[in-house]
Amino acid sequence: MTTSDDASVYKITEDLALVQTLDFFTPVLDDPYLYGQIAAANSLSDVYAMGGEPKLAMNIACFPKDLPKEVIKQILLGSHDKVKEANALVIGGHTVEDKEPKFGLSVTGFIHPKDVVTNCNAKPGDVLILTKPLGLGILNTGIKAGLVSQEGYNTAVFVMTQLNKFSKDAMMKVGVNSCTDITGFGLLGHAYEMAEGSDVTIKLFSSSVPVIEEAISLARMGIIPAGAYRNMEYVKKQVEVSDKTAQEIIDCMCDPQTSGGLLISVEKSKADLLLNELKNSPTPYGLVGEVTERQDCRIIVE
Repeated sequence: MTTSDDASVYKITEDLALVQTLDFFTPVLDDPYLYGQIAAANSLSDVYAMGGEPKLAMNIACFPKDLPKEVIKQILLGSHDKVKEANALVIGGHTVEDKEPKFGLSVTGFIHPKDVVTNCNAKPGDVLILTKPLGLGILNTGIKAGLVSQEGYNTAVFVMTQLNKFSKDAMMKVGVNSCTDITGFGLLGHAYEMAEGSDVTIKLFSSSVPVIEEAISLARMGIIPAGAYRNMEYVKKQVEVSDKTAQEIIDCMCDPQTSGGLLISVEKSKADLLLNELKNSPTPYGLVGEVTERQDCRIIVE
């Protein structure tokens, strides 16, 4: 059994373990405050995906020497406010000079060792629930090209700045088998890692996957980030796609997400309980697939 979880877990006592992670990336938006918020939400997500509660965060900052101080201040403020929303503390960090801005966090959280949720424990008979819509990478590409409406921009910002805390609390209340957050490898890439680590096959229902509507339109136009093609190349030998699945939906399922949602594998008998806990979720969610015994390929898209 293997795991590709983004956070590490270190057991301290029989009742306490540390969950640690770090993540940082170049700006996805021109607004420095929002960039800081998105970078923080993305970094905190790895702890939430394992069921942990973030407590401490440290800034990882790479800034050009000519970047205005007010811009730096807004990036740090955005991150600080999002970490505060998570009921955690920013306790410092480190800055280096770099030609291109990069920012993120190293995050430490806590969890009971028996409550750790990994991405390699999905069970045949489970169903899969996704807690945020896809299409963020496509929208970010469109934003940079000036092709996204104000509504599309606002939707992307809203989704990317939402913490996965709500979804984490819901899954921990119900009790689930496995979880991963959907980020750079896209839905297909992260589902593949879950299937490989759990030695199962995952079926995804393309018509049930929540996708931001404008991202579908952009995908039809060919506005697709290079990372989506790399993701498909990574998984294509282990993916079987129905002829009825539209290409733009496949593109969205390969789309690298920034601060995406959680993909949760839960016993079918608990699915309605989890969906009920998610009913007040700030972001669209859906039951998007099921887990079967291992077949010839790891991922089936229907």
